[in-house]
Amino acid sequence: MNTLVNCVLLIDDDKATNFFNERVVTKHEDFYQVNTVQSGMAALDYLNAVENNTATKPDLIFLDINMPAMNGWEFLTEFSKLDQKITDGIKVILLSTSSNPDDVRASAKNHSVDDFINKPLSMDLLDDVLKNHF
Repeated sequence: MNTLVNCVLLIDDDKATNFFNERVVTKHEDFYQVNTVQSGMAALDYLNAVENNTATKPDLIFLDINMPAMNGWEFLTEFSKLDQKITDGIKVILLSTSSNPDDVRASAKNHSVDDFINKPLSMDLLDDVLKNHF
């Protein structure tokens, strides 16, 4: 196996979407471990666990934009405040159903965001992510 991505963190409030995306990523031979959380706060808790060496640091985060309590944009604000030891080397890709041009423009301006792609994940999309970011 030629694993290029050791760990993926999926952040989406929809359980079915997380389940589907986790299955797609798990079936791809170049991805190893997948973790899912259902909120921005849970993702920050996960990243704090990385800092405490109790969780695997993700190489890649797939982030939903539209979530209750803490949306993807709010998560990115908090993500940018984390210790650089944690955030260095993590690719963040917004994964959304939104086709709002404002979201696409905002993602391009956000230094924490590496890409913006539309749901759902597929093997072809994962191949593009690997080609463009790893």
